[in-house]
Amino acid sequence: MRQEINGEERVIRAMTGKKLWMKRALYALLILVAAGVLWSGYAYWKIESAVSNPADKADVGIILGASMWGEQPSPGLRERLEHALSEYKAGRFRTFIVTGGLDKPGYPYTEAEGMRNYLVAAGVPESDIYLENKATSTYENLLYSQAIMKEQGWKTSIIITHDYHGTRSMEVAAALGYERPTVSLTKSTVLPMAKHKSREVLAYTKWTADRLLIAAGLL
Repeated sequence: MRQEINGEERVIRAMTGKKLWMKRALYALLILVAAGVLWSGYAYWKIESAVSNPADKADVGIILGASMWGEQPSPGLRERLEHALSEYKAGRFRTFIVTGGLDKPGYPYTEAEGMRNYLVAAGVPESDIYLENKATSTYENLLYSQAIMKEQGWKTSIIITHDYHGTRSMEVAAALGYERPTVSLTKSTVLPMAKHKSREVLAYTKWTADRLLIAAGLL
């Protein structure tokens, strides 16, 4: 009889322990979901808070790359190029760095080469355009462009990109030690912004983690 009672007690204890574990797991899941929602809201707010603040004069304008469509810049990249041309014509800078690697194997041009071709067709002397052909991320865009700036003895820059990309671009430039970095931002009328801003929340999250690793000397 005692053995039967002990067996029942073990079953009850096991069921109670399982319920307790499930309750704790549910609480942990709810906390993670809440933290994710709060972080996503914060990241979205940071993205939306980007402000265009180009310097009146800078040594160089840096156009951050975006997709090529075969031989031609995509509509989104053309928006960045047209905005850069307006800043160039306004006299804010006289030299360009165009930065971006090859989108897909088999494409005839890197993003940088496609941007150069577009600018030359718009009347910019090819000698005023410096190419950075390797970058595959915003961090690399600005890291490799910084190397060109150092080689040329340039100190100041205006970073040209879309508004949803401005916060991360400025933070990357600051982390790399750019001297008084500024951004000139354009809004898009051709990109699906819900998609791009959602992706930027993820990209900003990754950048935030990378920045912590960089600060710790682990990246």
